Amino acid sequence: MFGALRTSFLTGLVVIAPIGLTMWLLWTVIGWVDGFVLPFVPNAYQPENILRTVFGIDAPVNIRGVGVVMFLIFTVFVGWMAKGIIGRSMINYAESLVDRMPIVRSIYNGLKQIAETVFSQTESNFETACLVQYPRPGIWAIAFISTTAKGEINSRIPIDDTLMSVFLPTTPNPTSGFLLFVPRKDVIELDMTVEDAAKLVISAGLVYPNGHVPPVEPAKLPEKEREKLSA
Repeated sequence: MFGALRTSFLTGLVVIAPIGLTMWLLWTVIGWVDGFVLPFVPNAYQPENILRTVFGIDAPVNIRGVGVVMFLIFTVFVGWMAKGIIGRSMINYAESLVDRMPIVRSIYNGLKQIAETVFSQTESNFETACLVQYPRPGIWAIAFISTTAKGEINSRIPIDDTLMSVFLPTTPNPTSGFLLFVPRKDVIELDMTVEDAAKLVISAGLVYPNGHVPPVEPAKLPEKEREKLSA
């Protein structure tokens, strides 16, 4: 009976934990955005004052998500302005001022490049997962193909093959990692999507694509395993 109860408890925990953690994370992020955005909202447009003016309710109200909505509206407005001539002129003028500040210039340019890489709507993103030998030959790691090496990097490395720029993420935090320049012949492209490869990295090998461990070709099995299959 105790074993059955323990099994039921663990099964329920597997069902509840992802839902609970997801809701908690969303609730926390929404609260963080509200706490950051609402202090910049004029007092007349605060939720409490709007309820007092429109509905006559005079009570403290904590409505989660108001700051998120205002942040989205503000971001869309800024993006719409940035597409026009006036907006581009203002941005160029502001960037020219920032470029005159030594320390601020380095921080801004670095953050701008990261934002353009992450949120860019162009094709400059990771599209293919691959395997590379790291940190030494014979040990394989999952990486993501970025592009082919160009410029001085490509000309300085003494190798005849095409060099590939690959990003090798760390586990369980894939936002950090290493930039490697690997010959194309040493890169094994995978059929799995980038999302599936990221799940595999984050879970430390516990979550495989399609929810199961893919079959291994007999030629890639150790010698003892091949003998068992042949027997």
